[in-house]
Amino acid sequence: MSSPRPGDGHEYDPLTDPLPPGEHGSPWFLATDGPADEGYVQQEPQSQPQSQPQSQSRSQEWSGYEQQYAVDDSEGYQRDWYAQPQAQSQPEAEPQGISEPIPVPDDETVVLRTSETRRAAETPAGPGRAERRRAAKARGRRRPEPAAAASASGAPGAPGAPAKPLSRVEARRAARAAKDSPAVIASRAIGELFISFGVLMLLFVTYQLWWTNIRAGQEASQETNKIQDDWAKGRKPGAFEPGQGFAIMHIPKLDVVVPIAEGISKHNVLDRGMVGHYGEGKLKTAMPSDKLGNFAVAGHRNTHGEPFRYINRLKPGDPIVVETQDAYYTYKMESILPQTSPSNVSVIGPVPPGSGFTEPGRYITLTTCTPEFTSTYRMIVWGKMVEERPRSKGKPDALVG
Repeated sequence: MSSPRPGDGHEYDPLTDPLPPGEHGSPWFLATDGPADEGYVQQEPQSQPQSQPQSQSRSQEWSGYEQQYAVDDSEGYQRDWYAQPQAQSQPEAEPQGISEPIPVPDDETVVLRTSETRRAAETPAGPGRAERRRAAKARGRRRPEPAAAASASGAPGAPGAPAKPLSRVEARRAARAAKDSPAVIASRAIGELFISFGVLMLLFVTYQLWWTNIRAGQEASQETNKIQDDWAKGRKPGAFEPGQGFAIMHIPKLDVVVPIAEGISKHNVLDRGMVGHYGEGKLKTAMPSDKLGNFAVAGHRNTHGEPFRYINRLKPGDPIVVETQDAYYTYKMESILPQTSPSNVSVIGPVPPGSGFTEPGRYITLTTCTPEFTSTYRMIVWGKMVEERPRSKGKPDALVG
């Protein structure tokens, strides 16, 4: 039984035609140009590229079906089985005033723009840059204290947190644990004593090695200026009083310029940075102006100005000059005794044993403590006078050079 065809005078019923392909079925179409009910042939679906959109694939399938089912009608125009009757297509004229087609964005661009618009609409508007800066500054100024934060959080042990009450036994145990034991108290007291002793020792060493030299140097300079002022005024001294300065000693090799005072008192002479003359009692020695005798002096090797610290570096022939109000007395170093007992007073005698001198003469003796920073022994340096030069003739060569 055949279905009526268009143009035969029968009403066209599209329901009797083969249905277009569905989303899950394969297309069915007639094998020949005959009626739709004469037979069907199943055709394998053509594979479509995955990159093409679904709407484009469907439009291509429909156009293929229209071309296959299009037949020539007796009335002189074409009709297909799916389209409405229409006259033979004529080329349409292009609209006036449109030179180029309007670009249509693809589906991906539309999706991206739509998602961005939706995200912008859902995101709440935040504060501006100036408001964020002011808020950050306010947070920095109003930083909570740790104790307040712990109290607010209710942490255990915080000042504001409720404490668990202790029983009577626990309270007694806590009180006994808080007390220090006698051993801890004793060790703490001993530690404090050691620390105090160490601090005192450090202060003493600083005083001895540094401050005494500064103080003694100032006093020795003042005494030297006083002696030179007396000489300039022409005062003639009589007997020198203990502690009174009367001469100036020069040791050019050691760069030493130190006043000489009467006596060897530690407090009045030596500790003030001066050199003391053995001129009292049994230890009395000659003066530089005497025609015969041994001019003996003493001085500190360490601390309090330390004028004789480096006399061990003197070599035979090195000059030692004693300047007085009337003359310059130049001695040359002859020998040295590195160590002897403090009770050995023969070293300052008129002809000292061990000095190399065999007869009376005009000698000088320098005495100091040794080893350094101790007073266990004495070091002795001897010299012999080589020149007596009046002040009117000027300074000796040892001081000019």
